[in-house]
Amino acid sequence: MLPPEDQALLERRARLLGPAYRLFYEEPFHPVRGEGVWLYDAAGKPWLDAYNNVVCVGHARPEVVEAIARQASTLNTHTRYLHEGVLDYAERLLATLPPELGHATFTCTGSEANDLAMRVARAHTGGTGLIVTHWAYHGVTSAIAEASPSLGQHIVLGANVRTVPAPAPLPGQSAEDCGRVFAEGVRAAVADLKAHGIKAAALMVDTVFSSDGIFTEPAGFLREAVEAIHEAGGVFIADEVQPGFARTGECFWGFQRHGIVPDMVTMGKPMGNGHPVAGMAVRPEVMAAFGRQSRYFNTFGGNPVSMAAAAAVLDVIQGQELQRNALEVGAYLRAGLVSLADKHALVGEVRGAGLFIGLELVTDRVLRTPATAEAAQVVNGLRRNGVLLSATGETAHVLKIRPPLVFTREHADLLVSRVDFVLGSLF
Repeated sequence: MLPPEDQALLERRARLLGPAYRLFYEEPFHPVRGEGVWLYDAAGKPWLDAYNNVVCVGHARPEVVEAIARQASTLNTHTRYLHEGVLDYAERLLATLPPELGHATFTCTGSEANDLAMRVARAHTGGTGLIVTHWAYHGVTSAIAEASPSLGQHIVLGANVRTVPAPAPLPGQSAEDCGRVFAEGVRAAVADLKAHGIKAAALMVDTVFSSDGIFTEPAGFLREAVEAIHEAGGVFIADEVQPGFARTGECFWGFQRHGIVPDMVTMGKPMGNGHPVAGMAVRPEVMAAFGRQSRYFNTFGGNPVSMAAAAAVLDVIQGQELQRNALEVGAYLRAGLVSLADKHALVGEVRGAGLFIGLELVTDRVLRTPATAEAAQVVNGLRRNGVLLSATGETAHVLKIRPPLVFTREHADLLVSRVDFVLGSLF
């Protein structure tokens, strides 16, 4: 039962914001403060945030807050004036990427970054076709929503969009075998586009396939698909909005685990720790045609305050060795979740890299039958027991765990113990 004040807030929200917005959980959550990996309600009760990758260096991180306030008190304008901040940050950002990616362009959201990437791809290739995975999510602009089937059945895919099954490896399958199957899907999509008079412009994937169900292993399975889109004259866009910025632990960017160099890399959410800043890195030769044909201007993309926030995030990630923390704590957390399989028949495969983890719940381990209803019960049971996470995949049976990068082993122990308790109490 919601407290009366939250019920009143819920009714006010519905009246003022309309029917399109959605809330998490059967009992909507009302935080009033955040710190580190914790969110607090009005009574001061803490919830362990195991879901919020947006604030990648932790809620209310002092260094980021101070950087935003300091720059906002001095100057905030746009990229049509000279300013060192955008250049300093671009240099630092590009230094984390392969040297082939020589230009950076800034936006306010990941959706805008993906939208811009498609415009650049079309200008460079002369094609219009876009290939994405079957349950992908890439954003909410009109063009990108039409390439985001996970937004729901009401979404009508664009006429130039084709979907392919995500690479969901069978147990023991090699990267080569998994990659071959995925690449065959890409080649089939290219052929179908061609049969309809459409030239393929790009393959765009979230490099941990977070909406499809989180598929990270075996590393290397993306290589052949990238070769396939290049053979067709298209480009490869690595959507790093969710897996980027050290989250996978092994690498700073998710695509690096596969030994590939994208033509474009898009980024968002964690870049400013909640401040609305996002961007794209691109090979100069891929950007050239767009630069000749168009001008790019985004009033707030790359503004001094956004760049200060983004620079502070890099300071914390690099200075606090959060990539190493993601690697070590992520491995520890996955091991703890794997151990739950001995106690709970619902626990299937534990997937992921670093602090991006998917815990598959199944009603039959051999058939891997999705436990969709049970996953919803676990998500809501954890919310009632002080832990916040969600579910992903087309059948929403994979618990999606992507906490702030400052997660510790103690937090991992608490998360595993709460999952164990909820699984035991519900089933």
